[in-house]
Amino acid sequence: MKITPQPIAVGQRPVNLIEIANRTAPAGPAQAGEGSFREMFSRELAADRAVHFSKHASQRLFSRGIALSDATLAKIADAIDRAAAKGSRETLVLTDEAALVVAVPNRTVITAFDRDNLREGVVTSIDSAVIL
Repeated sequence: MKITPQPIAVGQRPVNLIEIANRTAPAGPAQAGEGSFREMFSRELAADRAVHFSKHASQRLFSRGIALSDATLAKIADAIDRAAAKGSRETLVLTDEAALVVAVPNRTVITAFDRDNLREGVVTSIDSAVIL
């Protein structure tokens, strides 16, 4: 009887530890920091922190000419982590470039405003705000 390893679920995305370990099997003993299991596992967990954008949010960012740098995306990911730690479900993340309404459990930006449009309106259906 053959036993098939089952993936271990981490957050929203299943992680198969055996698959990760077998991706780059070193010929000799693993060098510290070179393809080690710890490094590969850290990369997989980091991928779990990715920020996703709904179609609507992507269209809003594009139509309003809002570009988010990698550094800003990292700050948004940190803001989502902080909001999740407080039990938030939908949060308003204010950056220098934009205001984003984020569904915290699935790490998805639902909609986006530039700073000028935010001043004109009211943001509803949020339970927290994170100011970057």
